[in-house]
Amino acid sequence: MDSANMEPIFTSHLVAMPYPGRGHINPMMNLCKLLASRSNHLLITFVITEEWLGLIGSQTKPANIRFATIPNVLPSELGRGADMVRFGEAVMTKMEEPFEQLLDRLDPPVTIIMSDTFLYWAVNVGNQRNIPVASLWIMPASVFSICYHSELLVENQDLPVDLSVNGDKRVDYIPGMSSIRLADLPPLFYKNMQEILTKVLRWISYVAKAQYLVFSSIFELEVEAPVINDLKSKMSIPIFCFGPLIPYFNIGDNANASETDINYLKWLDLQPQCSVLYISLGSFLLVSSAQMDEFAAGLRASGVRYLWVARGETSRLKETCGESGIMVPWCDQLKVLCHPSIGGFWSHCGWNSTMESIFAGVPLLTFPLIMDQVPISKFVVEDWKIGWKVRREMGNASLVRSEEIAELVQRFMDLENGEKKEMVRKARELKEITRQEIAEGGSAETNLDAFVRNILKCPDH
Repeated sequence: MDSANMEPIFTSHLVAMPYPGRGHINPMMNLCKLLASRSNHLLITFVITEEWLGLIGSQTKPANIRFATIPNVLPSELGRGADMVRFGEAVMTKMEEPFEQLLDRLDPPVTIIMSDTFLYWAVNVGNQRNIPVASLWIMPASVFSICYHSELLVENQDLPVDLSVNGDKRVDYIPGMSSIRLADLPPLFYKNMQEILTKVLRWISYVAKAQYLVFSSIFELEVEAPVINDLKSKMSIPIFCFGPLIPYFNIGDNANASETDINYLKWLDLQPQCSVLYISLGSFLLVSSAQMDEFAAGLRASGVRYLWVARGETSRLKETCGESGIMVPWCDQLKVLCHPSIGGFWSHCGWNSTMESIFAGVPLLTFPLIMDQVPISKFVVEDWKIGWKVRREMGNASLVRSEEIAELVQRFMDLENGEKKEMVRKARELKEITRQEIAEGGSAETNLDAFVRNILKCPDH
């Protein structure tokens, strides 16, 4: 028999269970692709809802990754931003049963589960079935540490955070972290979010019952390394850090480029180097229409070239923005950020977007909206010094006016501005650190290989 045509022999079967949101699915899929590339003896079943299969099912992926679905037991992804609390409750109460039923049907038998940390119930499922669980935290390790050490905030009487009372107070007692203002903690710690904070801390507590903790972090970054080392010294389970879980491994691949992709990339080709401001505020919009109008008017007044991913607001805002740039509903973000004409990224500071910007060496304008985006903005501006804030504070209900936007954007995109030059220099330093981490022999590669060796030893169940 021709050995080239033989079916691979799978000695380990990993089931990946992401939280059903793009900012969670993408890094888990990128990690699965990295793991799959390291061994053809590893089969990966990637579990999503039927709705999500319709959204991502046509993606190219290695032969040893397959999709499996559970029914649409959740509110539609299309309306998730309108009622995130109801969506979150459905994730916690409605997915576990169909996931268990799926596990019963899968062949070969599952040898390890990799689940999003927020899906705490997946740890119980694994423990009950004697299947090891790897918990994937898709935010900065520093944010995990803030939650893990939340009792220190209680002991120091710094909870809950009232922005008008103690928001500017700096604390330096979170192990491994530089001092941070209470206002720069995730908004979960604000006084009106205590009920949700209690739930999140309970979910995170289940990590201790998992068999591995996995971080999507650039280990060598200042902020992350001391925190991860501290957690390794305290937690009894192995901790792996896999570098940025962004699609850097297929950045040169144009096989799936659509006509829209070709159009905006051609437009970028025609622009001067470092002259275009790339704008994207996340995979679903949490910014009011009034604020978006101010952004658009400010961009027009600035005269700065831009490429703006405005999702469903694209057609409405096109007229307001003027002729200096283009608006698209979606783009290949990493490819855009690595284009030589891009000189800055106006971002909501999602962790995936921030790591893509660091990978590309592009400075940031930060406009955090929820969760980890607030401390990430602090890291960008204060610790790494590769960006400026668009607004001073979270919790400030007043709009950032178009006049402020125009002045800020002009300064930010001025290549002769001394502060901007220094930001560019620091961003390029971090780019180099990131490239070394994912290079052959780098810490991300070493961790990936070690993890694969571990899971290939997992016994059948």
